[in-house]
Amino acid sequence: MKYRKYGLLALVILVSLFLLTLESRGWGSTGPADLIARLTTPLQTALAKIHRASVSVWTTYLDWKRFRSGSHQLRNEIERLRLASLDAREIREENLRLRRLLELRDRLPVSTLAGEVIAKEWSGWRRSLVVNRGRGDGIVRMTPVLVPEGLVGRVAEVRAGAAVVQLLNDPASSVGAIVQRTRTGGVVEGEPGGSVRFKFLGRDGGGLQVGDLIVTSGLGGLFPKGLPVGRVKAREARSAALFHYAQLQPVVDFARVEEVLLLLGQSASDLFVHFLPPGS
Repeated sequence: MKYRKYGLLALVILVSLFLLTLESRGWGSTGPADLIARLTTPLQTALAKIHRASVSVWTTYLDWKRFRSGSHQLRNEIERLRLASLDAREIREENLRLRRLLELRDRLPVSTLAGEVIAKEWSGWRRSLVVNRGRGDGIVRMTPVLVPEGLVGRVAEVRAGAAVVQLLNDPASSVGAIVQRTRTGGVVEGEPGGSVRFKFLGRDGGGLQVGDLIVTSGLGGLFPKGLPVGRVKAREARSAALFHYAQLQPVVDFARVEEVLLLLGQSASDLFVHFLPPGS
């Protein structure tokens, strides 16, 4: 091991002397330098390429990281704006509904109280809404409930801070009504399937036609006269029956009711011209 070190040292000295000899004879500018250049140039080129590739990869990574961060922020901003747009749309729709409700209240010649729907019950044997007005607000059973489109139903149960409203399409619901065009009288009834029908006396029904508007008759003193209930969409042919029926399309979409008016007073006047919006 000791001699090997000396041998390596001697080899280095000999190589150095050889290079000096070449240099002194004028070969240093071409031979060794060119040889060294040929050996080192590919290595330097490879190292330069590796350096450029490394810098490019690192730059690309930094750009991707910045893009990802900006994309995440952009998505958050888009989501925030979307939620703000939904909130604004909801507020706008609510304002429109409340404005129509206030306009209806101003047209009615009776005292009313606005209420908000807080629950719904839909089943084959019961269809009702729960509003946030109850015994403490002066609500009593059988109070009529309206929306700008027409009659919703009546209060069937009164609680301390809420009231249960029986809808027109409840199977136990029945309302005295007439055909607005012909003044033919009858009864509007709910059915288990959720539909509404008009039961009238007489086969011809006084010329009942599809599209005729059915309004409350005012008989019995429960509902004011002239409240829109529904429009005839089909007649049922029962030639031998004493009573005849017509299927109605309610003027109120019960599933979309959110605010209502409860009638606190009654009037013998015909409410029809006051109730429907102008041009209806």
